[in-house]
Amino acid sequence: MTDPRQRLLERIGNINDFSLPRPLVTLEEFFEGNDDYGSIGYNFYPDQPAPSEFWQYFAKIRDRDDVATVLIQVSDQEDPDGWPSTDTVWIVTSGSADDVKAWLGDRFQADELLIGTPDHVEQVEIPSGYEAIGVWYD
Repeated sequence: MTDPRQRLLERIGNINDFSLPRPLVTLEEFFEGNDDYGSIGYNFYPDQPAPSEFWQYFAKIRDRDDVATVLIQVSDQEDPDGWPSTDTVWIVTSGSADDVKAWLGDRFQADELLIGTPDHVEQVEIPSGYEAIGVWYD
């Protein structure tokens, strides 16, 4: 059985080939075994949440009745021995961007909210009445 990091690396392929769409992976795929603070929220200074804190927070959002799923956009992998990193978490919801902003609170507030996945991101099926809202961290 492969370890969680190896499974993630196999799932995302050559993440540093920027001609390929950025993969969207589940919370479990991204966070299981991940203790690399450089993988998410690295600009949260001086009180950066641990990857496990991000995971717990976004899992609670995913459990909402008005949320279909929460996916992590894997952006790159600067350190070949480190964990791949993200700057965007996608919430597929029937809620509004204002709703998402409220769910994030002060601790996880986005630098920007994005509406709809761009072409350079792996496309997923969005249920009728829902939209993908990206939580982007600079």
